[in-house]
Amino acid sequence: MDTFQPVTDSVGESLGLSALVACVPLLAFFIMLIGVKARAHVSAAVALAAGILVAVLGFHMPIELSVMSAFRGGAFGLVPIVWVIVMAIWFYQITVASGRFEDLRRTFDKLGNGDVRVQTILIAFCFGGLLEALAGFGAPVAITATMILALGVKPLKAATVVLLANTAPVAFGAVATPIITAGEVGGRSAEQTANIAAIVGMQTPIIAMFIPAILLFILDGWKGVKAAWAPAFVIGISFAIAKYITANFFVYQLTDVIACIVSLGVAFAFLQRWQPKDVEEMRERMDLPPAPTSEDLPRQRVWMAMLPYAIVTVIFGVANVGAVSTALKSLTVKIPWPLLHDRLLNTAGAPNASSGTYSVAVLHNPGTLLLISGLIVALVYSKYSENGKYSLTANQAWKELTGTFYRMRWSILTIVLVLGLAYVMNDSGQTIAIGQFVASLGGLYTFLAPMLGWVGTAVTGSDTSANALFSKMQVTAAEQAGINPDLMLAANTTGGVVGKMVSPQSLAIAATAVEMEGKESDIFKAVVGWSFAFVLFVCCLVYLEATVLSFTVPIIP
Repeated sequence: MDTFQPVTDSVGESLGLSALVACVPLLAFFIMLIGVKARAHVSAAVALAAGILVAVLGFHMPIELSVMSAFRGGAFGLVPIVWVIVMAIWFYQITVASGRFEDLRRTFDKLGNGDVRVQTILIAFCFGGLLEALAGFGAPVAITATMILALGVKPLKAATVVLLANTAPVAFGAVATPIITAGEVGGRSAEQTANIAAIVGMQTPIIAMFIPAILLFILDGWKGVKAAWAPAFVIGISFAIAKYITANFFVYQLTDVIACIVSLGVAFAFLQRWQPKDVEEMRERMDLPPAPTSEDLPRQRVWMAMLPYAIVTVIFGVANVGAVSTALKSLTVKIPWPLLHDRLLNTAGAPNASSGTYSVAVLHNPGTLLLISGLIVALVYSKYSENGKYSLTANQAWKELTGTFYRMRWSILTIVLVLGLAYVMNDSGQTIAIGQFVASLGGLYTFLAPMLGWVGTAVTGSDTSANALFSKMQVTAAEQAGINPDLMLAANTTGGVVGKMVSPQSLAIAATAVEMEGKESDIFKAVVGWSFAFVLFVCCLVYLEATVLSFTVPIIP
């Protein structure tokens, strides 16, 4: 059978014209989402159809190969991406169904020594990061916004705070799904994907360490910063250090989990000695109601509320230890993908192994490890109840699982379609054409690379989707320009991190959580300046890392 080798100047034998035509599917996606205001899965379906048409008519890819390429991308979207996300959300839902989540929420209410500003940081930054690590996709924003609103914080400030706090953990959210997607779509090996995580683990902590202080400023101006800078500094620094160490030297999938647990622990120890001095004045200044009184929780209930996060840390840690990791990885299913395996070549004329073979690690998979963790948590919670409370039955756990699948049905479809589009664009040569053209911009490309991730996440609401769309292009452009591809994939990921706060999806979730439906524009105005400032910082940082600071960025061939 005839093979297909993508040619990057297929349209009019011009690289520039080919790159322009290759942008049609992306433009279709953005126009449908922003201009037509269609739902995400409808926009993705239109973009996929446009991608197949461009592949067939513009890049001369046989239609059967383009369709099979879309199915191949959709398969990766289902497993591992959707599998990981669903298991992460189900894991969180178990804690809610058991009643233990309420104990965790009340634990946060007791911390901070009555200082609402510190309590807000702990909830939005530390606990919100923990939720992002396990669930992501809007859950942290919705949950923490409601908790902060209950403290008496005004709706607009509550929405602004949770959106800004959510930038810190996004890159490693849902057990590092954005980074795993960047590595897979970008054609990187497991070692190179870990390298991407290491670079992101150098970039994002710089932003994260300042987030708590910024939250203080938003809540209570400069007076708040002066009064509570010490706990904000301790929380930010401990989070940043733990994030750097975990991403570079431990299990990068657990980066946010460990960073959040460490920052919470450090904060708890620090707050045993630190006392706020202006609580009453602060409450009056922030127009807060009188501080509520709440009973102290028994230590056993606090430990049981924190137990799920300890279990998931242990499970992931053990699964990545030498012999255990090797044994788990040995059970990997490899499926030669129909048509693509025999006929699809890369631009060098060699078989396209990444698209031609569908590999699934059955056990050494974040979704499967979360399933195991969730089953252990469900078993423990089912055995240890207190006076008939906090029990969890097998039927409840099953209902939460099926309910999670049902609630996420449109998100699942969107992910499958976006990954299908990414694979069609990659395999036909569209993404590569754009990448080669962008690489011709030279030094300007290294500065603007994070903007692609920012735009992609701002539009789709997902750093994972942004990486699916642009990772192959970033790799191609980097290789053409002689730049470390892993750095550019990290740039795309980190750029996406600071774009999430201005995405329509995030704004809508925050507005709904704080009862500001229809006032998303007010929230947008409150966060857009911070988003632009952050992405400009990331652009400068990546440019320096690609030039004068290149010795700080690890390279894995």
